[in-house]
Amino acid sequence: MTPRTALEWLALLAAAAGGALVLDRAGLPAPWLIAPILVAIVAAVGGLVALRVPRPAFVAAQATIGMLIAQTFTPPVVASIAQSWAIMLVVVATTIVAAAVAAWSLARWGSISAPTAAWGSSPGGASAMTAMSAEFGADPRVVAFMQYLRVTVVVLSASAVSRALLGHAALVHSLVPGTWSGVGVSRGDVLALFETIAVAAFGALVAVRLKVPAGAVLGPMVLGAILHGAGAVRIALPPVALDAAYLTIGLSIGLLYTQATVRYVLRLLPQLLAATVVLVLLCCLSAALLVTVLHVDPLTAYLATTPGGIDSVTAIALGSGANVPLVLAIQALRLFVVLLTAPALAKLIARSA
Repeated sequence: MTPRTALEWLALLAAAAGGALVLDRAGLPAPWLIAPILVAIVAAVGGLVALRVPRPAFVAAQATIGMLIAQTFTPPVVASIAQSWAIMLVVVATTIVAAAVAAWSLARWGSISAPTAAWGSSPGGASAMTAMSAEFGADPRVVAFMQYLRVTVVVLSASAVSRALLGHAALVHSLVPGTWSGVGVSRGDVLALFETIAVAAFGALVAVRLKVPAGAVLGPMVLGAILHGAGAVRIALPPVALDAAYLTIGLSIGLLYTQATVRYVLRLLPQLLAATVVLVLLCCLSAALLVTVLHVDPLTAYLATTPGGIDSVTAIALGSGANVPLVLAIQALRLFVVLLTAPALAKLIARSA
């Protein structure tokens, strides 16, 4: 690495971190992913840098995201899924079908390629979908834009619904599964961190060696979910590790942008907004099913079925008095199913559209 390249990386990382802190203070979702994407886009499109994130760093970031998803499968969440697994699967299936319909419509009548429409419309796991999409012929730049546009719409709509049903705004809390305090770290935290690293490394290594599609995400996710859900290991993800993973993925996406890509994405904005609103409305049918069959309150049903942003949705649920275990169980189950079925669905949509 030349001194000039090192200086470019330092400047890029400093700008990305500074932007993330600003977005975080503003309360925007996924600041450590969105800010690096924006900073990298400006640097790449403006011709300021010609950098690419090294492959090992990107794989490590993917494995971290896989472990973050696995972390949601705590024993209480697994117990909630076991109690009402049939209706939950129906709810998850209807959401996935709604997303597939939206993706097919975009690919058929819009200006987006079928793989990109499929991955960009997947209801959940925005960072994972973005990280996996390039391996299946999708444009990760457009996928990232679609996913985080939907996350923004979902957060705003969930907050509005919460305010409408409660009569006041919900307080926003941090996501529950996090176990790393960062202050007074115990021996148990350190042991859990080593367990997390071991599961992530082994899962990613085996999946990549076996050439599993998006194995760097799916390997740690599946192995971690099984072990964590059974109570065999504790998953500890320090905030700095998550921030670094999001930053790495954000930079890798943003550095791929060109002036033509920016113009293309802005031209697509009306189509993408329309598809997102339609998807949110279709998911309301799943919420009605939950209210009818499980007799849960409308707010819990809406938060459980709204498409994506498990951390943001759970944070709103914590501050609204909703049934948090049920919300987290359905969101986590859908995320798991979406990640496992996304490659096959993308191929099906590409063939049919």
